[in-house]
Amino acid sequence: MARTRLVAGNWKLHGSRAANRALLEAIVEAMGKGASAECAVCVPFPYLQQVSGQLAGTALAWGAQNVSEHAQGAYTGEVSAAMLAEFGCRYVIVGHSERRHLYCESDAQVAAKFAAAQGAGLVPILCVGETLAERDAGITEEVVARQLDAVLSKGAFSSAVLAYEPVWAIGTGRTATPQQAQAVHAFLRKRLAGEVRILYGGSVKAGNAAALFAMPDIDGGLIGGASLDAREFLAIVQAAAKG
Repeated sequence: MARTRLVAGNWKLHGSRAANRALLEAIVEAMGKGASAECAVCVPFPYLQQVSGQLAGTALAWGAQNVSEHAQGAYTGEVSAAMLAEFGCRYVIVGHSERRHLYCESDAQVAAKFAAAQGAGLVPILCVGETLAERDAGITEEVVARQLDAVLSKGAFSSAVLAYEPVWAIGTGRTATPQQAQAVHAFLRKRLAGEVRILYGGSVKAGNAAALFAMPDIDGGLIGGASLDAREFLAIVQAAAKG
């Protein structure tokens, strides 16, 4: 059974009500004109109300970029999985490298967030990936296996997505070659049972998307900066649909 390609945009700390409206209108209009891969946008918390209202009834799914591991309580500034579900989120990103490295999220915390998301009926997009120093040291597989295994101890992957994002290729303009990306995707797939979708993230653009998506174990992309440009994002979606 073929795995359905998924292209998910991660807006990160970007957006405004006006810019969001224009971007989503362009994406939805283009998606209605032809076949495409499954598509989603993961937006900052304040825009979930706007996005859920604008995208209701369309083929474009939406989600959040983070979630608390707690269901409720005295956790100022946190947002629970149940709250995200109330806004119709299908997806939520957990364990992005920026959360791990800038905000010191541990493997255990990421695993707890993964479980919380699944408990509320959300589909977590788990991010794993190595730094440049770890790649140069030859421990890429050890790092991504550790990050993945921490989550496997907490929840099943039957309703989850995995995303391989080499930290050295996020926002740097550098991209893993299709062969480098495929090697890690193949390693990760061997550790998982079933037809789990594994996305590649790390400076994916219209110009390199087709070559990446041609690899047998790359099932789409988690797209950062390029997801803020409708034309660029749609070109990536179309590359995934044709791959």
